[in-house]
Amino acid sequence: MSIKDQLTKLANEKNNPSITIAFNTHRTSPNNQQDAIQLKNLVKQAEERLLSEYDKREIAEILEKLNQLPDELEINKNLESIHIYLSKDTFEFIRTTWPVSNEGVWIDDTFAIRPLIKAMNRNKEYFVLYLTQKGVHLYQALNDSIVREIENEDFPYTESAYNLTHLFTDTDNQSNKLKEFYNQVDKAIQRANPENTLPCLVVATEENYSLLQQVADIPSMYVGSISTDFNSPTQKNEFMKSAWEFMKNSQHEDRAKAIEEMQEAVGKGQVLTDIQEIYQAAIDGRGELLIVHQDFQQPVRMVDDRTFELVSDATEQGVVDDITSNIAWEVLSKKGRAIFTNQEEIKDLGNIVLKTRY
Repeated sequence: MSIKDQLTKLANEKNNPSITIAFNTHRTSPNNQQDAIQLKNLVKQAEERLLSEYDKREIAEILEKLNQLPDELEINKNLESIHIYLSKDTFEFIRTTWPVSNEGVWIDDTFAIRPLIKAMNRNKEYFVLYLTQKGVHLYQALNDSIVREIENEDFPYTESAYNLTHLFTDTDNQSNKLKEFYNQVDKAIQRANPENTLPCLVVATEENYSLLQQVADIPSMYVGSISTDFNSPTQKNEFMKSAWEFMKNSQHEDRAKAIEEMQEAVGKGQVLTDIQEIYQAAIDGRGELLIVHQDFQQPVRMVDDRTFELVSDATEQGVVDDITSNIAWEVLSKKGRAIFTNQEEIKDLGNIVLKTRY
C-alpha cells in the first residue's frame, strides 16, 4: 500500500482513542539501538496518558497492542523517521526518509497525520522490477531505499521454477515464448499495483525492456529502465543508487513541466496566489495543481472552518503549525496534484500557488 493510500485510510478513520507516535530514527547500527529505547519511552508515555484519561477495562485491547510495539519495531529497516498509528482497528508503522520536527505522542479521536502529508509530497514511491535470467523480482521502493520485496503467488519468478536461462536463449522460437512470459510478468505487476498508483522502473537490458513494453497492457506504467549485466545480477544497493538517480531526474522534469503548466494557466485567469483564497478553493474541490516552495511554511490560527489569521509563532497554543500541509491534503484527497519544489522558477509566482479547475 502506498503512503497516499495509507494516508487516505488514516485520515478517514475516527476512533477514540486514536494514538499517534512519531519520532526520528537512524538507518545504521549502533545508532539505531537508540530507536528501540526511544520507542519504549514513548510507549510508556502513551500508556500513562491513556490510563489517566480512560477506563482501563475499556482500553484493554489498545494497551495490549501498545505493549507489543517495542517487539514489532525492526530497527534495521528504519529510515529518518517513523510514524505509528494505533487504534482498535489500526496498527500501522510508516517509515519515511524525512525527519519530523515534532516528536512525541498524540491521543485524540483522529490520527495526527500532518507530518505524513509533507513526507508523501517529498518522497517518491515506486516499484522496481528486477528482470534477469537469474530471477525476476519486484520491489517496492521509497526514494533510495527498498521498503519491501513483493512476495506473493506471482513473485518472485525463480530460475529453477521457470528455467529462465533456457527461456532467455536468443532464438526465434524462444522469442515468442519470452514475450508470453513478459506478458505474464506484466499482468502480475498489475495485480500488485491494481490502481496503477505507483510507477515501475525496470532493471534489465535494453532489449528485454523493449520486449516488455511491446507486450505491456499499460506501457505508461513503466517509466524507464536502467541497464544491468544480464548474466550477473546486481546487488540491491548498487541498482538502487541508479534507480534513485533516475527517479530524481524524472521528478525534476515533472516539476519543471508542472511549473510551465502553472505559468500558462496564469494567462487564463486560473491561478490563485493568496493563501486564504487557495485554502478555500482547495476545500471546495477546485484545486487542480498546487505548487509550494519546499522551504515555505505558514502557521495560522483558524477563525472558522473556512478562514484563518496568519501568525508568526508556530508553537503558540491553538495554532496550526503549517497550513500548507492541510491545503496539500485537501487538493490531493479531491483528485488534484500537489508538488513541493525548490526550483526557483516558482518564486516568480509566489511561495504557494494553485491552479483551479474552474
